[in-house]
Amino acid sequence: MFRLDSRGVLSAMVLLAALGVGCKKNAPLPGRGIVPPPSTGDTSGNTGAMGRPTISTFTIEPATVERGQTATLKWSVTNATSVIIDHGIGAVDVSGQRPIVPADSTTYTLTARNENGSAAATATVNVNVPVPIDKPDERRTPRTDVPGYISKLQDAYFDYDKNDIRPDAQTALTADAATLKQMFADFPQASIIVEGHCDEHGSAEYNLGLGDRRASSARDFLVQLGVPSDKLKTVSYGKERPQCTDATEDCYQRNRRAHFSAAGQ
Repeated sequence: MFRLDSRGVLSAMVLLAALGVGCKKNAPLPGRGIVPPPSTGDTSGNTGAMGRPTISTFTIEPATVERGQTATLKWSVTNATSVIIDHGIGAVDVSGQRPIVPADSTTYTLTARNENGSAAATATVNVNVPVPIDKPDERRTPRTDVPGYISKLQDAYFDYDKNDIRPDAQTALTADAATLKQMFADFPQASIIVEGHCDEHGSAEYNLGLGDRRASSARDFLVQLGVPSDKLKTVSYGKERPQCTDATEDCYQRNRRAHFSAAGQ
């Protein structure tokens, strides 16, 4: 047998009380569960899986040109259901390029949209306009030289029963725009007729309508490139004035065209 003095008894009681408190677990309050951690998900408000449109590229090359020279718009967009470029270009694919011949310095705006929102970007082309130099002894070229400009204009060709401006027609009309702007600068009173022609397929009435649509498409493309709209008039000859009469596809293609002539001739 051993005996505990009063100090030993007091120490033992304190130790037992501490062990009792440490082993007791706090039970959750009734009706309360574990609170989840705060969400770290997307709080941008986007409801679709696509997300907002992203404009990767929108440039003009070169950024500075002389009046009458061609620059190229280039763009690339992702997550867009519609892409529009202003200044008459309109709806375009999500990526591509387009030749432009601006008459003056111009800022183009590309707008991309989808169900979750929109995005926009701008690109500017600077146009150097030559300052005219007065030369009192210099005489303007006689008006009889207008046909010299006309002879440089290239026809724009179309697919069967179509009036869309296809790539080779875009190239031809881009060169025509530069020629026409120079001609109108030299001969301010001159004007041009854009003729619409068709091959022999279909009725005369139908081809008159198709020729009119082809002439209008060519005219609108030239206006987009900076040719004054009041200098361009349209007429449809349908299948009345074929360039050739052979019953071959090559001949039919040559007849499906937009042609140019001087007004009044």
